[in-house]
Amino acid sequence: MALVFDNTYARLPELFFSRTPPHAPRAPELGVFNWPLARRLGLEAADEATLARWFSGAEPPPGAEPISQAYAGHQFGGFSILGDGRASLLGEVVAPDGRRFDIQLKGSGRTPFSRRGDGKAALGPMLREFLVSEAMQALGVATTRSLAVVATGEGVAREDMLPGAVLTRVASSHLRVGTFQYAQALRDREALSTLVEYALARHAPERAGAARPAPALFDHVMEKQIDLVAAWMRVGFIHGVMNTDNMAISGETIDYGPCAFLDDYHPLTVFSSIDERGRYAFANQPRIAAWNLARFAEALLPLFADEAQAAIDLAQQRIDAFEPRFRARWIAMMRGKLGLIEAREEDGALADDLLSWMADEGADYTNTFRALAEGETEGAPFDGEAARAWLTRWRARRAAQGRDDEAGALMRANNPVVIPRNHLVEAALKAASEAGDLAPFEALLRVLARPYEMREGLERFRAPPQPQERVRATFCGT
Repeated sequence: MALVFDNTYARLPELFFSRTPPHAPRAPELGVFNWPLARRLGLEAADEATLARWFSGAEPPPGAEPISQAYAGHQFGGFSILGDGRASLLGEVVAPDGRRFDIQLKGSGRTPFSRRGDGKAALGPMLREFLVSEAMQALGVATTRSLAVVATGEGVAREDMLPGAVLTRVASSHLRVGTFQYAQALRDREALSTLVEYALARHAPERAGAARPAPALFDHVMEKQIDLVAAWMRVGFIHGVMNTDNMAISGETIDYGPCAFLDDYHPLTVFSSIDERGRYAFANQPRIAAWNLARFAEALLPLFADEAQAAIDLAQQRIDAFEPRFRARWIAMMRGKLGLIEAREEDGALADDLLSWMADEGADYTNTFRALAEGETEGAPFDGEAARAWLTRWRARRAAQGRDDEAGALMRANNPVVIPRNHLVEAALKAASEAGDLAPFEALLRVLARPYEMREGLERFRAPPQPQERVRATFCGT
């Protein structure tokens, strides 16, 4: 079986994209390939040389129709006209089960949207996206996927000369909030309406017959974003660059540039080197999701209602609903982490108070929750007065509901044993980039494929970083 392309986005008005062929690298060599995902897409077999050509841009696969997408975005609050400055959408593959997926090359050379960029990518950041996106998939968080990393045989000039690479990203689509902002910035109501109808047909066909398609699309996207950010909070993930051009309307995590995971819990933790004011800190992510959705509503406003004030009122009602709906979803998520099967009014306060003493103690986020799931509550961080008081309340809450086996299974399903520890990720990327050694990367990838399973040999992967190992900042690689 082969990849079956049907490129619907390329049939939209051409103001939404540029027909730009990817750069053909000099000596592509397959580095990492995701065969389970390839088979999911319908590709059963191919030799490494062919895969290297297809997924580097040297010779796109049959049926591909490369384009670079146009979009805008609020980057750290400032609006810009953007677009795929280093990406090429090969097209859409229809999998054997009928699902449709975008296949995109990242790091595939200059496009009309590159501005002053070189359009290329370095090996390390592309391996980071492969590793973390596949880890997120295993963690049960909605995400774009990674199919391949191909070394280009060419250098990429950053602070130093680095080995170049191209990542193949697989997504339900690459439609972003910024795509709709772009159409609205052009003041092209017809194009905006076409885009809304296309998005509904592709992502929410059950809503495609709505009398007002734009509010229907907004409602769908808000539901997806609430679920996504709650899932990020569940596993301690910090996206790091929640610009509106990095907010996929599919509700999938997209763009793993400066992402990181919590070690010790502090709500305002930031890793991204470009987030100098902490805009996208861990605890700020729900607020930023709401802000981004407000920008989405602004872009769709001409289609919300015929009369301006009525459109504003409809949009405001939806934006005002975000906070209580997210809070309810977050509490439901925390019930899963705490083994609370039936909802009670005091559950939100119980979760809030847990995080409060965890922050005071600097408790490891992942290991503390997993220790609760395993019943291992002796010693640090559970030996402080606030922690002991909280444990008493939690145990009473658990005892009142009974169903201990069910509660324990619920906790083990919601609290991972292992996450992509930042120091281990950085060590694996360094070995690959500086020494050409993929063994640490592959070992970490294997461990992260089974994140909820307690087993022997995980001590190194579970351990928080030593002081000299701690990662202080992460970088986009652009």
